[in-house]
Amino acid sequence: MSNPEVKKGGLQQKDELKQEEPPEIPEALPVLPIIDDVTYPYSIVPLLVSEEKGIQAVDHALARDRMVLMVAQRDQAGDHPSSKDMYEIGTVGTVIRMLKLPDQKVRVLVQGISRALVRGWDDDLPYIQAHIQVLEERTKELSGMQLEALMRNVSSALDTVVALGKNISQEVLIIAANLDDPGRLSDLIASNLSLKQEEAQEILSILDTSKRLQRVHELLTREIELLTVQKQISTQAKDEIDKGQREFFLRQQLKAIQSQLGEGNQLAEDIRQYIIKANEANMPREAREEFDRQVRRLERMVPDIAEAATVRTYLDWMIALPWDIQTRDNLNLKEARRILDEDHYGLKKVKDRIIEHLAVRKLKQDSKGPILCFVGPPGTGKTSLGRSIARALGKSFVRLSLGGVHDEAEIRGHRRTYVGAMPGRIIQGIHQAKSNNPVFMMDEVDKLGATFHGDPSSALLEVLDPEQNNTFRDNYLGVSFDLSRVLFITTANMMDTIHPAFRDRMEVIYLSGYTEDEKTAIARRHILPKQIDAHGLTGRDLSIPESIIRSIIQGYTREAGLRNLERRIAAICRKVAMRIASGRRKPVVVTAPKLRNFLGPAENLPEERLINDQVGIATGLAWTPAGGEILFIEAQSMSGKGNLILTGQMGEVMKESAHAALSYARAHAKEYGIPEDYFSKHDFHIHIPEGSIPKDGPSAGIALVSALISASTGLPVHRKIAMTGEITLRGAVLPVGGIKEKILAAHRNGVFTVMIPGRNKKDLQEISRQLPKEMKIISVQKVKDVLRRALITK
Repeated sequence: MSNPEVKKGGLQQKDELKQEEPPEIPEALPVLPIIDDVTYPYSIVPLLVSEEKGIQAVDHALARDRMVLMVAQRDQAGDHPSSKDMYEIGTVGTVIRMLKLPDQKVRVLVQGISRALVRGWDDDLPYIQAHIQVLEERTKELSGMQLEALMRNVSSALDTVVALGKNISQEVLIIAANLDDPGRLSDLIASNLSLKQEEAQEILSILDTSKRLQRVHELLTREIELLTVQKQISTQAKDEIDKGQREFFLRQQLKAIQSQLGEGNQLAEDIRQYIIKANEANMPREAREEFDRQVRRLERMVPDIAEAATVRTYLDWMIALPWDIQTRDNLNLKEARRILDEDHYGLKKVKDRIIEHLAVRKLKQDSKGPILCFVGPPGTGKTSLGRSIARALGKSFVRLSLGGVHDEAEIRGHRRTYVGAMPGRIIQGIHQAKSNNPVFMMDEVDKLGATFHGDPSSALLEVLDPEQNNTFRDNYLGVSFDLSRVLFITTANMMDTIHPAFRDRMEVIYLSGYTEDEKTAIARRHILPKQIDAHGLTGRDLSIPESIIRSIIQGYTREAGLRNLERRIAAICRKVAMRIASGRRKPVVVTAPKLRNFLGPAENLPEERLINDQVGIATGLAWTPAGGEILFIEAQSMSGKGNLILTGQMGEVMKESAHAALSYARAHAKEYGIPEDYFSKHDFHIHIPEGSIPKDGPSAGIALVSALISASTGLPVHRKIAMTGEITLRGAVLPVGGIKEKILAAHRNGVFTVMIPGRNKKDLQEISRQLPKEMKIISVQKVKDVLRRALITK
């Protein structure tokens, strides 16, 4: 087996100078296999022969005419090739020189003579012998001018290849420039192009010299393209290396300058501190991988660029979050109950729910926190109740106001690609709490807005879903944070504006308005001591008896909550503080005359309530976001043609209730002694005072029919009976909502008898303990039951 040692064509100049006739070539020649290469005629090739059959072939050639057939071996068939491993076309060559080496190998120098086609093989000899036919070259395809042009193109392409960096000796270029034989030029160039064996064998197999030259030109063109791309890549890589070296040099200079200024190791020290704090934070695997990636980025940055400051801010947030910090829950149920009772009066249902949660945590430590929603009018203590719950549980407390929030990014955070990006309000709250299991209160969830920036309520769906919030992903952090241990509490004034899917994830607890007794107790226990302390007073400086507190509630406040009551007591404290600051240290006990002096005349005058029973006026009850209200419904009949006039800004539902009430009155006129033609000869005007305030809902149905029947019969309506309920044309009374708020509104306005639909009796079970003792509740099923009690018969 033979291996070529140097580039073919290196000795070709001698051959070109020898213009000798080619020797006669015998029909059978010993075969010298060539590994991974192809030899061409007129080339001089040094070969190293190591295989036994190859050595025998050289010995036989030297013993006879010195000729061998050099044939390329297919696919590197191994150290013991056979005839089937050879190509059919090879090159006949003459062994010029032979040298035996000490390791039993032979080095020979062979000069190619001619192409030959193998007609048969003899494998039985000590060497491989081939029966050959010498192949004659020819030129058919191109004319003389075309062939000369092609030779010039090939020579030009060869110069371009050398200019692009191809390593071809100057000797070969001189020979190529002096050749006028297209076949020999093709062979010379092909032997110096480092072709694949298949391509080199293809060139050897082409006998038409013009075709061979065209094929070599194609290979030269491809080589030029490859060398051009290679040069571009090398230039680009060199530029990048030069840039990197320049940056490295500048960084080294910067380090030297910083070292002179005493700032040399500041970045390395900062990174070391980041890693120490990250180890202490005990981040989850995903968060730690992202943290480490950002630290590696910071290491490669120049400390003073803007991006480095952005990465530092991100790392500061990551190490500051309480990944593994929890507060220990207070699982003492009696102590928690005591704290809740100490902070808030009443609210039994809410307190029981919190104690139930504690009991579950006591039995199962890894239970998920509930998601509670407190719904009630303003001033009923929803927010302060959340703070009290946190104190009872021994947890951190965080409050987030969602009123007016309209951008989803405020919940999920901004992506770090934006300038000034920061985490969302949820992650900020967790950071503020310094623990991953705080009480997190979200106020005003019913006032979230949605714009083209996104829908924040949709973003909160993941936060408030126990099955999803253990992998909450903030856009700024880019990693998951576990919110499953957080006790979320939301507040709202009404449920109607909350997204249904959002509402479905929360456990709703209604906080209705307080009774007068509850307000009085809360004022004495909480509001008065708080305001006395806030105004720099002491208990000796100011005393407000219980009767005066009740007078404030009745005459100066008209609300379901306690805010106006607190404002009135604060006004009294300011008056007393002004006296003391002026030098009058005498203790003040508020009496009725002093109350009028401090707060002015009562705002809720008794004249607003009906002084006597009147015809055509019924007392209805309505629910509002601020609690319940009484509603005076006036009906007046007059000569006309049976028209119905409605005023007082009634909504569509209330107008339908008025028409249903009139239809019921006409259908049952005979039962109440009303003449049959009365409704066709009279018009009816129904008005609800305070016409600037819109009113709607079905709750005024039985009050409307009572006012109409009263106006038609002349029988007055009991002024001390308030009523609520929807009616049907058949005379049934249907249930309505807001029963507690409406009953409390009646009590606030001095009406102690309330008629409610029979199917609303179930609501009394929850509020029976909170109802004032003097309240009398009447449940009715039919409109005739309402009229029997509401109308005063002569």
